[in-house]
Amino acid sequence: MGYNVDDLNKRRNEIIKKSVGIDYSDFENEGIGFDYTKMMESSGFTLDNIFDLQKESMVGDTPLVELKNLTNYARKYSKKGYGAKILLKDEAANLSGSFKARRAAVSIHKAKELGYKGVVAATSGNYGAAIAALAAKAGLKCIILQECFDSNNVAQPEILEKARACEAYGAEVMQLSVGPELFYTFMSVLEETGYFNASLYSPYGIMGIETLGYEIVNQVRNKYNKDPEVVICTNAGGGNLTGTARGIKKAGALGTLVYGASVDLTGLHMASDKDFNRKSFTTGHTGFGMPFAINPDRSDVPRSAARPLRYMDKYYTVNQGSVFFITEALAVLEGMERGPAGNTSLAVAFNLAQTLPENQIIVVQESEYTGAGKHHQPQLSFAKKNNIKLIFGNPLEEIPGENIIFPKSAKDIKVKEVSLDKLRKSYLKRFKDNELTHEDKVFLMEELNISLDKLNELIKQ
Repeated sequence: MGYNVDDLNKRRNEIIKKSVGIDYSDFENEGIGFDYTKMMESSGFTLDNIFDLQKESMVGDTPLVELKNLTNYARKYSKKGYGAKILLKDEAANLSGSFKARRAAVSIHKAKELGYKGVVAATSGNYGAAIAALAAKAGLKCIILQECFDSNNVAQPEILEKARACEAYGAEVMQLSVGPELFYTFMSVLEETGYFNASLYSPYGIMGIETLGYEIVNQVRNKYNKDPEVVICTNAGGGNLTGTARGIKKAGALGTLVYGASVDLTGLHMASDKDFNRKSFTTGHTGFGMPFAINPDRSDVPRSAARPLRYMDKYYTVNQGSVFFITEALAVLEGMERGPAGNTSLAVAFNLAQTLPENQIIVVQESEYTGAGKHHQPQLSFAKKNNIKLIFGNPLEEIPGENIIFPKSAKDIKVKEVSLDKLRKSYLKRFKDNELTHEDKVFLMEELNISLDKLNELIKQ
C-alpha cells in the first residue's frame, strides 16, 4: 500500500474525525489543557447502558476467584499475621478471552449505531481478537493491523498467536514490520475504507472497562462485606488502569488504592528493529507504560481517554523471569493456565501481599487466555533463539535483552516501585517553555492528581 506521509499528516485530524465520530476540538481549552470530563461524557453512554450492551455481547460478569493456594504460598514468606488474600478477576471468561472484549463491545456498538460498514484497529495484542470477535457478532467487516516482524521477517510468537485468533473470527490481518509505517498505514486504511476507528484510546474504549472496576468492588462487597484495599492493574497504554479506576470510583470505593504494574524492559526501545525480538512480552511492559504515562496523547487520537497519572496511587515494575515463575505457579497451584499480561499484576500482588495484614484484600484485576504462541514455553524458546540467557538468580539483576533471570523460589520475587513524582516531572518537562496560566495549572493538578502546592514544587524542581 502506497501513501504520502506529508499528505496524510495534513489530513490526519480530518481522517480521525470521520473515523471516530468525535470532534475533539469541542473539548479544547485555551492553553495546554482540555475538558476531560466533557470528552468522556460526550460518548452518550451511561454505566447501565454499557452493562446492558456488554451482556448482549457475552462480555462481563466474570468470576472473582480467591487464589487460596497462592495466598497460602505468599503467607509462607510473610511474618505472622500478614499475607493478604489474593483475588483474581478472571477476564479470560469473556468472549475472545480477555478484558479487551469490554472495550471492543462498546466500540463495535458505536460503530454499528453510527452506520459504519466495518472497523479498523491497530493492535498486536488481545484487542485485535476482541474487535474481530465482536465485529463478527455484529456483522461488521474488520481489519486488524499488527506490528509483527523485524527487518529479518522474524515475528513474535505471541503476536502470531493473536493473528491466528483474529483470522479465526473472520478478520483481515495486515502484518507490518516494526517502525512508523504502522501509524501511517493505519491512517491510510481508515481513509480508503471509511471504516470506524476502534481506537484503544477513545472514550468508548475506556468506558468499556469501567464495568470491570465496578464489578470488582461489588463482588468483593458481596462476598467479604468490605471494599478491597488494593487493586493492581497491568499497565501499558494506560487504558486498563484508567477505566478500572473510574469504575471503582463510580462504585463508591473511594478508599481502594489502584496500583499499576509493568514488566521491566528498561533499555529496550519499542520502535527499534534490533530490540523488537529481544523482549519476551509484547504488552504490559515499561516500553509502553512509561511513555504513555508521561505523554498520553501520543496515541492515534488527538486526546487520549487513557490517562493513568490521574488515577494511579503507586506504580511497580517486575522482571520477566518473575512473571514466568508466577505464571507456572498459578497453573500448578490453582489449575489456572493463563497468559502473561494479567500475571504481571499477579507477580506484583504476590510480593505486596506479604507486606499487608492477612485480613486485607488485594485484587489482581484481570487474566487473559493463553495459547500456542502466548504460552510461556514458546516465549522462552524464542528468547533462547535470540541468544537471551535463561538463568536462575536475583531477579533485580536481570538485564532486558540480555538475560531472563528466574527466582530460585517465590521468596525471591522482588518488585521495584516507580517514583510517580519522577513521571510527573517528565510529563511537565514538555511544558517547560510555556507560560502556565491559572487554567493550565488547574488542568495539570487534575492530570497529575496533585495539589497546587505540589504542582508548583515539581515545576520549580
